[in-house]
Amino acid sequence: MIATSPDDLSALDHVLILAPYRKDADYLSRLLSEHDIRVDTGSGIDEITERLAASPGILVATHEALTPPVLEAVADHLRAQPAWAEMPVVVLLDRASPNTRVRTELSRAWPRARQLFYQRPVTSVELVSGVQSGLLARLRQRDVRDYIAREIELRRELNHRVKNILASVTSIFEMTRRGATSLDDFSDDFRGRLHALANVHSAVFHAVGEAISIREIVELTFGPYYQHGENRITTGGPPVMLNREAGTTLALCLHELTTNAIKYGGLSSPEGRVDFDWIVSEGEPRELRISWRERGGPIVKEPSRVGYGTRYLRSALTSMFGQRPVVMFRPDGLQCEVRGILSRVSCNQ
Repeated sequence: MIATSPDDLSALDHVLILAPYRKDADYLSRLLSEHDIRVDTGSGIDEITERLAASPGILVATHEALTPPVLEAVADHLRAQPAWAEMPVVVLLDRASPNTRVRTELSRAWPRARQLFYQRPVTSVELVSGVQSGLLARLRQRDVRDYIAREIELRRELNHRVKNILASVTSIFEMTRRGATSLDDFSDDFRGRLHALANVHSAVFHAVGEAISIREIVELTFGPYYQHGENRITTGGPPVMLNREAGTTLALCLHELTTNAIKYGGLSSPEGRVDFDWIVSEGEPRELRISWRERGGPIVKEPSRVGYGTRYLRSALTSMFGQRPVVMFRPDGLQCEVRGILSRVSCNQ
């Protein structure tokens, strides 16, 4: 008998032969194997039940195999099929058998099967063609299965992202409202923060593999502040690709730092400057360090109360890197530095 081990079979791409007579089983196995069709066989009811669990693509059964226990075992298997599945069943009938009654009984017992009947003797070409057509139909069903699985996963991912975005917007709204001194201030700050969030989400969406480089985040965040060819924000660092969550977090943090610098810090006076850089350490595990330093602006005093920007920075960067950032209100300018394991925030680093 030519047959493939059940351990080597994949769902929906092989034929299960039910033939109690060894001569029939050997012939069918050899015929289908000669045409590169993967074959498994089953005789006893326990063996048949086990083989059905491997999800064969097609069932080929001789008339003699259709005993009540086999009919019930196959019926149980068909009832357990998902909605996208419709198993082809090839039945080899004897010329002298009550074929009409057999067809009626199988249609009743196996309503979830695509039944194809051949009366023996059947030519090998006709039988192989029928089996190949059935396998092709099963592979198309498998494509539908995979498509449905992808759609479900995409819907789950979309639901997750929408929830995260709404949570971010809600948090931004509440904390901006608490820190606003006027409706105009609230409107400007809220609009700016939403714009920063939209920019990085758009960039990550269009990026390959949902990764975004720190350099691209820098250009998106600081680009609006490069006026008349004057660049008061100096940046530098090696190529580093961040995952979607880390990229969004870093963009929002840089937006907060930039907004604060324009209002109160290093970018609030013509002589002020900002340095933002990032480095990756050698050795294992590799670490990513980012640093923000303001200079040339008004003398800095530590605020009497912690505002939205500082709270967000500390919370977001701690979540991103797994370590708390160091935020220092130095007289010569605000400084913020944080470091963490590169693999925590990167893609393929």
